[in-house]
Amino acid sequence: MKLSEYAEYDAIGLASLTKSGDVAPLDLVRLAREAHNEVNPLINAVIEFYEDAETVTGSNDGLFAGVPFLRKDVGATEAGRLQENGSRLFKGYRPETESYFFHRAREGGLRTIGRTTTPEFGTSGMSKSLLNGITGNPWELSRSAGGSSAGAGAAVAAGITPIAHGNDGGGSIRVPAAWCGLVGLNPSRGRISGGPNDQDGSFGMSRQFVVCRTVRDMAAALDVFSGPYPGDPFIIIQPDRPYVEQLSQPTGKLRVGVARSKWGAVDVDPEIMRAIETTATLLEDMGHLVIDIEAPYEPTDYARILLGRTILSAPSLEETARAMGREICADTLEPINLKIHEFCRNSQPYDARDLLEALRKMRFLVGEAIQGFDILLTPTMPFVAPPHGGIYCTTNPTLSAEEYLEADVALYQFLGVFNVTGHPSVSLPLAQSADGLPIGIQIVGRFGDEATLVRIARDLEEAMPWSHRRPPLRAGSS
Repeated sequence: MKLSEYAEYDAIGLASLTKSGDVAPLDLVRLAREAHNEVNPLINAVIEFYEDAETVTGSNDGLFAGVPFLRKDVGATEAGRLQENGSRLFKGYRPETESYFFHRAREGGLRTIGRTTTPEFGTSGMSKSLLNGITGNPWELSRSAGGSSAGAGAAVAAGITPIAHGNDGGGSIRVPAAWCGLVGLNPSRGRISGGPNDQDGSFGMSRQFVVCRTVRDMAAALDVFSGPYPGDPFIIIQPDRPYVEQLSQPTGKLRVGVARSKWGAVDVDPEIMRAIETTATLLEDMGHLVIDIEAPYEPTDYARILLGRTILSAPSLEETARAMGREICADTLEPINLKIHEFCRNSQPYDARDLLEALRKMRFLVGEAIQGFDILLTPTMPFVAPPHGGIYCTTNPTLSAEEYLEADVALYQFLGVFNVTGHPSVSLPLAQSADGLPIGIQIVGRFGDEATLVRIARDLEEAMPWSHRRPPLRAGSS
C-alpha cells in the first residue's frame, strides 16, 4: 500500500484490509510513521511517536483491527507512558494507571502509537502551548487547529492516523473537528466511562472520545468505547442494537430546533449562518419539521458554573504539584493558567453545593427549553479557524483571569452548555468558507440518544458529502 492510499482510508476501511489479509497491521504502523515523518515537522501535531510503536498490539478481531491510533496528552492514560498535559509542570510525568478507555481501545483493535499536542491542561480552544509550541492547521498552517484536542485534529486531517483520541469538557473535541474538517462527537454524559479514577470527570462535564473522518467510524467508536464499569456513578440507558447497525436504519421524521441567532457575546459569521440555513433547508426537504429556537440558557449562568468549577479544582493542582516535588509559578504554568490559579486561591471559600445546584438548575432549564425537539442544529463555532497569535490563548500575559473566563463563555457559546447538560453533540464538516476553510455544523441529540445522531449524521453525510474535500497538507500528496 502506498502512503497516498493509506491516507485516503477511514479507520473501518483500513480494518477491513487487515481482516481480509490484504494489509498487515505492522504495515499500517509503518505507514503511519511514514506519514508522521512527512507532515508532522510542518504541523507539529504529534509530540511523541513511540519508538516501540511497531510492537504495540491490539485485538485482531476488533472493529478497528490493526488501525493506528493516537492519544491526546491529557485525559485518559496509558500506564507508564509520558503524559505531560501540555504543561511544563508535568514535564516527564508518567502515570501508573491504565484507563478503561485505552483498555477498550486495545480490545477494539486500535494500536496506540503516539501522543498528540494539547494546550496546557486543555484549558484553551486554541492550538498553542509553551511546552510544545504551535500546532498548525493542515488546511492553512497559519491558522489554529482548534483545541484542546489540537494535535488529534491536525493529525487526523493530515492523514497520520484516520482516528485519534480526544476529550471534551467545553468543546475540546468539537472545536478541532470544526476547524480541521472532521467528525467530532461529544457523547452523552455517562456513555464513555472515565474509570478507573475519573468517572464523571469535572462534575460530569468532561467526556473521552475520538475525532475521525466519517460517520461510520464515529458509530464504530461508540460500539468500541461505550459501556459501564464498576465505580461509574450511574448507568446510562444502553442502545438496543450496535451503533454500526444504526447506519442501516431509517431516521424517521424529526422535530429540529434551529439556532438562527447567536447564543453569546460573539457574533456568528454570515458564512456560517448561511451554512446553517442550507442545512436547515435540506432537513426540511428530507421531511423533518424545522422550528427556530432561541438560546436555551443565560451566558451568566454558564459563567458562574465555569468559575465555580475552576475554583474547586485549584487545590487538586496544588496537591499534585507537591506530590511531584514541584512549585506552581511562572516557570511551570502559562500566564493565564497561573493567573486563574492565583485568582482561585485568593477567592472567598466556595461551597461545592453551590456549583452542584448551578449545574442542576442549568440542566433543568435547558432540558425544559429543548425537550420538544429530537435534535438541534447550531453552528459549532461562530467563526472559522483564526490565525495563530489570537489573544485568547493561555500563553497571553495581557488578559486577566476574569477576562479569559468571559471569553470562554463567548467563544464557545454553542458548546459548553451541552457539557453541562450531558446531551450528545456532534460537529460535522458540512460546509466550507469562501477561502476554503472548513465550517463545522453541530447536531445535538436527546440525552442518551446517540442512535438518532448516528442516523441523521449518516443522512447529512450522504446528502452533503465531505470526503472529496482534502486539506492542502496531507500525507502522500507531495
